[in-house]
Amino acid sequence: MPGSGTAAARGAGTRGGEEPVLSRGVVVLFAVACGAAVANVYFSQPLLAAIGDDLAMSPGLVGGIVTLTHVGYGLGLFLLVPLGDIADRRRLVVTQFLLLVAALAVVATAPTAAVLLAGMAATGLLAVVTQTLVAFAASLAPPAARGRVVGLVTGGVVIGILLARTVSGVLADLAGWRSVYLASASLSALLALVLHRVLPRHGAAPPPALRYGQLLRSTVTLFVREPLLRLRALFGLLVFAAFSTLWSSVALPLGEPPYSLSHTAVGALGLIGVVGALAASAAGRLTDRGHGGRTTGAALALLAVSWLPLAFTRDSLWALVAGVVLLDLAVQAVHVTNQTLIHALCPGAGSRLIGGYMVFYAAGSATGALAATSLYAAAGWGAVCALGAGFSVLGFALWALTRRAEPPVAAPPAVR
Repeated sequence: MPGSGTAAARGAGTRGGEEPVLSRGVVVLFAVACGAAVANVYFSQPLLAAIGDDLAMSPGLVGGIVTLTHVGYGLGLFLLVPLGDIADRRRLVVTQFLLLVAALAVVATAPTAAVLLAGMAATGLLAVVTQTLVAFAASLAPPAARGRVVGLVTGGVVIGILLARTVSGVLADLAGWRSVYLASASLSALLALVLHRVLPRHGAAPPPALRYGQLLRSTVTLFVREPLLRLRALFGLLVFAAFSTLWSSVALPLGEPPYSLSHTAVGALGLIGVVGALAASAAGRLTDRGHGGRTTGAALALLAVSWLPLAFTRDSLWALVAGVVLLDLAVQAVHVTNQTLIHALCPGAGSRLIGGYMVFYAAGSATGALAATSLYAAAGWGAVCALGAGFSVLGFALWALTRRAEPPVAAPPAVR
């Protein structure tokens, strides 16, 4: 398509072949695309009973829907996201979105459980286009504004996660569970077209000449070589373990007396969480000004405090609302700061850095979900809150112990 990839004339691209620039409209497009892609990982959670009934699936197979989607996502983080460092990022993003359309169509039309599970695994694998977009946006942003851009784009990610359950519940009530995936496939196809027309072909620098095997090995090398990456990955694991502890289990006490809320009402909690996610965009601006360490400490302290009102969920919905806003604000602030700082380590390896970091995010999310649901069944909501607070306090203690020793961000030699 002649002229495509030239920043939509002025939306995104490079100035004089040097420093990349981004308009606010293109940043918003990145955020929307990220939210739409990552939501596919979470759409199924309110739909499990309906899917199981429709396809005559056993409880074990129904549980495999969520498991396979997350396994696919974890594999994609390691196998697909690093490709952004050696491929034409625009082509990579558009191709992944088109393949995601195909995977979603398989899910929406699945005649059997086996086809559905294969489609779910493929959907998770391809939904990692979210992280390809985050790394792409970070590479296009001027260094002085990188934190602000990463904050806005990852805000779209968190909003997509929080609203996925609400949207899927509403659509399923209106037109059945298959309509959720048909609608998402249509949106993904539209985004593929728009992104193809708007995105530039490359970020700030041409991709290095690495073979695929070398690319994957260099991702591991980055973790061995960069202490800041290891530390920030641990922060990511702990904050998303806390995040998942809340969001994987909060429907359980709300579905019981005295509230007995419907799935739609519980899903509406995601709208409340959006407030905290949007407010956390300031963390990116603070990181741009050199306050990444202090921002992390303040956010981790806030994360620990958020579990105090959450512990009173059974007594007051207002306490739950306050806790949700504080928790989502804190998690997003740490996440934005983490991604901004690790990308600055080596911008030419941005996709590998963010993909590797996000593996820890996925591990934390899985740990929190499994531990919280099991603990709720055994010991109730108070024990779940103690678990979430434990993850949060551990994160703050790690920050306190390492804040003076945290290595500075410096651009190392090119990774090979």
